[in-house]
Order: sequence, then structure tokens, then C-alpha cells
Amino acid sequence: MARNTSTAPVTSKPRRHTLKRLIAYILQDKIRLWAVIIAAGLATYTMVLGPKILGQATTAIFEGLISKMLPAGVTKEQAIEGLKASGHESMVDMVASMDVHPGSGVDFTHVAQILALAGAVFICTVLLRWIQGWSLTRLVSNAVHRMRKQIEEKLDRLPLSYFDRVPRGEVMSRTTNDVDNIGQTLQQVLGEFIFSVFTVVGVIIMMLTIAPVLTAVSLIVIPVILLAAYLVIRAAQPHFFKQWSATGTVNAHVEEMFTGHMVVRAYGQESHVIEEFDKRNRELAQASFKAQALSGATMPLTQFFGNVNFVMVVIFGGIKVLHGTMTLGDLQAFSQYVRQMNQPLGQLSSMATMLQGCLASAERIFEFLDEPEEESESESQPDVLAGRMQGLVQFDHVKFSYDVHKPLIEDLSFTAQPDQTIAIVGPTGAGKTTLVNLLMRFYEIQGGTIAIDGVSTRDLTRAQLRRHFGMVLQDTWLFDGTIRENLVYGTHEEVSEERLLEAARATHVDDFVRRLPQGYDTILTQDSSELSLGERQLLTICRAFLSQPDILILDEATSSVDTRTETLVQHAMNELRKGRTSFVIAHRLSTIRDADRILVVNHGAIVEQGTHDELLAKQGAYAELYRAQFAGAVED
Repeated sequence: MARNTSTAPVTSKPRRHTLKRLIAYILQDKIRLWAVIIAAGLATYTMVLGPKILGQATTAIFEGLISKMLPAGVTKEQAIEGLKASGHESMVDMVASMDVHPGSGVDFTHVAQILALAGAVFICTVLLRWIQGWSLTRLVSNAVHRMRKQIEEKLDRLPLSYFDRVPRGEVMSRTTNDVDNIGQTLQQVLGEFIFSVFTVVGVIIMMLTIAPVLTAVSLIVIPVILLAAYLVIRAAQPHFFKQWSATGTVNAHVEEMFTGHMVVRAYGQESHVIEEFDKRNRELAQASFKAQALSGATMPLTQFFGNVNFVMVVIFGGIKVLHGTMTLGDLQAFSQYVRQMNQPLGQLSSMATMLQGCLASAERIFEFLDEPEEESESESQPDVLAGRMQGLVQFDHVKFSYDVHKPLIEDLSFTAQPDQTIAIVGPTGAGKTTLVNLLMRFYEIQGGTIAIDGVSTRDLTRAQLRRHFGMVLQDTWLFDGTIRENLVYGTHEEVSEERLLEAARATHVDDFVRRLPQGYDTILTQDSSELSLGERQLLTICRAFLSQPDILILDEATSSVDTRTETLVQHAMNELRKGRTSFVIAHRLSTIRDADRILVVNHGAIVEQGTHDELLAKQGAYAELYRAQFAGAVED
């Protein structure tokens, strides 16, 4: 049941190019980016002013307390002389550097004014940070929106060969989980990165205005922190890529097993599936653990060196206060600045490790966006088959193979006349579905010509060509929505209620839709469990009927329904085939007895062709297939 869903070997690649491409999405919205930068810069300015202002309040209170301790009625100079005479030499330098008024006490009015100013500054910081956050949310949302749009457009341009070789779960993981990871990481990292950079710069400037020498001592720790962060990031980088690659593998396995869960249970493969899942889940857990464990070491290392830095500042600053070369308020402000500097440094280190996971996801998405596409076409190319076509289809010496080393179709030619029904039969893997895939240019031929009404399909764009086709497949695809919305899905014009009901009656859809509580407004879920398989198949036939195609393709449309439902489906398909060229791929030969021509295909070549009776009379490959289905069943 399980197929090989492994991807290419996981390698850690240089991320400079990936980061540049990711930043390009952000730079497309320059106005909001500048709003984020300006708001972050102003918020940083007001934030770094806060400790300086609070330091002034502390200095005012401290000077008031010292003033209260000094005798009233003397000048500052006389108070200093008194300290010298009383043997308090240690306080002389400190008092000399202060603005003291002996006996006056604390000026609470002045302190209140300083605190009010500090409160206003902090309120401004909060408002500016809110503006920054709001602008950032819009910036990131728009960037992710553009990325999702590119992914959706890319899906429409990818050839079928891509989806043949890449598991559906892997595609879903890249287009959902990885995009979500990028959006969440950018939201967390980008704003804090800008604010942290501004904070470090602003704090260093303020520290230099207070104590240049002490600032130099504090900055010694920065290279140590950056070096530690770099080593951690470098070690964690490959594990983040493994983590998200393993996530895609797990998703692919889960999606495949969920789709085929009935087969898994029928063959008793639950234990094998669980074992396979456990194996892939362990690989994901190991990669995630290593990535998160290494990245988690960044913050403790930063905090350790930051605390060492803080202790050094307090010791040297205390000595300067005692010697009168620094006020207590300045020491308080400087200590707060050290804390403010250590915090963004730690955040920058932590963000750098978070960014590794984001870049791993971005790399996977860019790999998807860089996949080879279908050959581009000019949208202005004239539609030489505009209007309703006659339906003459010619295959002329067509050559095609999925693998250059394994030829499939080497020289195939046949003609389908207008309004004819061409049945294509043959053993599994003979190339039946390949013929219609080539006709609709899902794959490009490698030699020869396919023409419709004398016009090569290569002279039309894919959209111009496929506008004339209608398809009914074995897999009944219906989307979330009402029955009415599903029926008119393939039409290019407004469908009247009368026309809708006419098509529904002709294809036996009206018979069961009328019995539903909401009728044609009944909402179908993705798996359409409200309807039987035959009813879902009739809906797809009605959808094709409403699209009024010039050429119809029926690919195993009755293979998965019961005999009674097959009769209804067959009758609906007969109505659908009237007046148009039709190609019918079928394993049940009973459904193609009235075909105008039957092509018996094997190994990519037409081995027989003719009507049902003609081919039976030849006693060849078709007769053998017929006997295998009917005569063998009778003998059993």
C-alpha cells in the first residue's frame, strides 16, 4: 500500500540566496515597511529616554535625603567643611558632586513632574509599539498572501508529471505548513528584530552620554554573545531543514494512509502502517529535538553573559558613585540600559535560530516555485478554433514516452470523424489514458501531430484547446458547495434554471436531487457522503452536459458502480454523447458495443480497430478480451 515518499537527501545549503528571496516579499510593501521602521525607531527613542528620566527622579530623591541629613542654615560649602571636620571624608566627594540644599529635604513637586514626564514617555512607547505591531501584521499578511498566490498560480502551471512523482501530502505540506511557518516566524521575528537593533544602538548612545568608560567595559561582552549565538545557529541549521523535510514526509504518509484506510484494514496492514508511521515520526521527533534543543541554548548563554556584564557594571559603577564621579541616578539608569541591551541581544540570538526554521521552510517553497513548468504560451495567441468545432480528431505518427529509456507510443495514427464515438480498450498499462492526456495536452507529444479540424493542438493555447472538451472520470470530484454550484462548475456562461433542469432530467440527476431536503441547494461536503457513488457519477455527467463540450472524454466512468446504476449512467452518457465526438475508455466491454469504432491498444500501439461485431469476427485481441469478461464468467 505504502509507496516511497522519501524526498531527496537532506542537505544544509547556504541560505543567503533564500534569505534574499524571502526579503524580496517584504520589500514589495515599502510603505508599511517604512511605517514599521519609523514606529520602531520612535518607540526605541522614547523607551531609552525612560531610564534617563527615572534616573533624574532617583537623583532628586537621593539628593533630597542627603540635604535633609545636612544641618540647616549653612551653605553647601560649609556643610562639606563640616563633613571633613567630623571625619566623614568618604562622603565629601559624593556630596560635592550633588545639587544639595542643607536642611531642605526632598522636593516632591519636582519629583512628581519628573515622574509625570516619564509616564508620558512610556505611554508614547506603548502607542508607537502598537502602531509598529499593526503595520507589521499587515506587512507580513500581505507578503504571505503574495506567496500563497504564487503557489496557487504555480500549481496551475506545473505539468502532470510533477504530481506523478511527488506525493500529494508532500505538496500539501509545502503549500500549507511551510507557508504557515514562514508567516508565524516573520510575524514574531521581523518586528522584534527591527526594534532590537534600534534598542541596542539607542541604549549604547545613552550609555555613552552617561559614562563612556563604563560603556566600553559593558561592550566587551557583545562579541562573546554574538560568537556563542553564531556557533549555536551553525550547529542547528541542518537540523531545522531535516525537521521540515521530515514533516513533509510524515504528512505525505498520513494523507496516503487516510485515503486508503479501507484497503489498509481490508488487508490487515494496520500494524505495518503504524510501524512505518512510527519510524517516520521518530525521524521527525529526532530532527525537531536536535533543532529545538540547540536553538534553546541561545537564550541561557546570552542571559549568563548578560548577568556577568550587569555584575561588572554594578561593581565599577558603585565605586564611581562613592568617588563622586557618577550620580546614583545615573548608575540606576546605566544599570537599566545594560539590562535593556542584554535583552535585545538575547532576542536577536534567539530570533536567528528561529529564522533557521523559517529559511528551511522558505527553501522548500522556493524549490517548489522553481520546478520546471509547462511550456509558456502567449495569451494573445489567436484562437483559430473559436466557436463550435466539428470534432474531427487526427493522430498522425504520434510519438511519446514518460521515460526516454522506456518507449511507450512510437508511431500511432488514427482518425476520429465528427460525432463518432471512439472506444479505447486494452489491458492495464496499455496506454489508453495516455491517449486522451496527449489529446488535451496534459502531456506534450515528442513527435508527430495531433490535429482537431485540421489545426494542430500545438497551434492553440491549452486554455483555448481545453475549452472545447468535457471530461467524466472514474474519480468523481465534487467540491464543498451546493449541488447547483457543482453542476455549473464547468460552464463559461450563465446557466438558466430551465437549462439546468433540462440537463438534470436528461442525466437522471433530477430524480434523486428532488428527494433531498434542500434540492439543488443541498450543500455537499468534500467527500460527498450524502450521495451514493452512482449519484455522484451522475452529477459529474450532468456537469459535462451543461458545459456543452464539442469533444467528450469518458474515462472509466462506469467502472465503480453497480449494474443497475450502470444502466442509468450509460443512458445519461448516451444523451451526453449525442452530436459530439466522444472518446470512451472502458474495461467493461458491454458499455461500448454501440461505439462507431473500437481501438484495441497494447504497449502504446493500436493492435486492432473496428466495430464490435467486426472485431469479434476477427477472433483477435478484442475477441480474447471479450471472452475473458463474458464467456469466462459464464463458464465459472
